[in-house]
Amino acid sequence: MLKSKTEVKKLRKQRIRKRISKKLKGTADKPRILVIKSNRYIYTQVIDDISGRVITSASTLEKDFREKAKGLKNKETCSLLGKTLAQRLKEKNISTIVFDRGISPYHGRIKALAESLRAEGISF
Repeated sequence: MLKSKTEVKKLRKQRIRKRISKKLKGTADKPRILVIKSNRYIYTQVIDDISGRVITSASTLEKDFREKAKGLKNKETCSLLGKTLAQRLKEKNISTIVFDRGISPYHGRIKALAESLRAEGISF
């Protein structure tokens, strides 16, 4: 039976996510940062996979963040988001992480976010 193109893409993305999640696991000492990218916003969550809870999160959708990032370009906004997330991680005494970019390739906004995390002293 024929499948629509959107259904085929959805199944392919599910396979990629499953393959990635088998390899990347976060612990309380070294949590996983999940990056979700839409066309307009970037969402990040710091996850402890063993206990199954979100430690902290940051997003370009937050009201106070949008006021800071007003007038900035996409990559500049993501680097500012990385600094904000690194600050929240330092408050929780977390210095090493596992970076989970999801199905997005490591370039552009994702790369800017990762580089700003590294510049703030978070290692992965």
